[in-house]
Amino acid sequence: MRWREICGVALAIFFCASASTARAQTLYGIGRPATAAEIAGWNIDVGPDGSNLPAGSGSVSHGREVFVQQCASCHGEKGEGGVGDRLVGGQGTIGTPKPIRTVGSYWPYAPTLFDYIRRAMPQNAPQSLSNEDVYAVSAYILNLNGLVRDDATLDAKSLAAIKMPNRDKFVGDARPDVKR
Repeated sequence: MRWREICGVALAIFFCASASTARAQTLYGIGRPATAAEIAGWNIDVGPDGSNLPAGSGSVSHGREVFVQQCASCHGEKGEGGVGDRLVGGQGTIGTPKPIRTVGSYWPYAPTLFDYIRRAMPQNAPQSLSNEDVYAVSAYILNLNGLVRDDATLDAKSLAAIKMPNRDKFVGDARPDVKR
């Protein structure tokens, strides 16, 4: 009999926790639905195809300046690594017994570099860089890996057009448990 009471309480807790925000607000007078502006502030994901990249642009030369100020203390002056991961080099090592996984050797899509930098870097102040600074740092890192020229300026269209060296080496639809 005690087991039924425990299960009953557990189910009651589950159903209460599953109630929608609007219902909780109505029943308990707490909370409110998120506004469209609040949701938009967190909806910053960028797809591997470049979908949802924001307006703006950044050059390799500006990226070098931002990188020295914001990134070099962890990733090294030329992206060679340090406290933070190595970002440069490693091309041709992925199929070897000791692969060097960097932006230039391992990452399959350039827009995901923008997405990661914008969300997580610098580590001590994530999401503090402007879109222009993120485009510029992305351009600089891609330049260090020989993927864009020294005079390159990247924006949403040009960043999405970059074909990364490892793009075709990832297996996308090989999972038998995923149906598309």
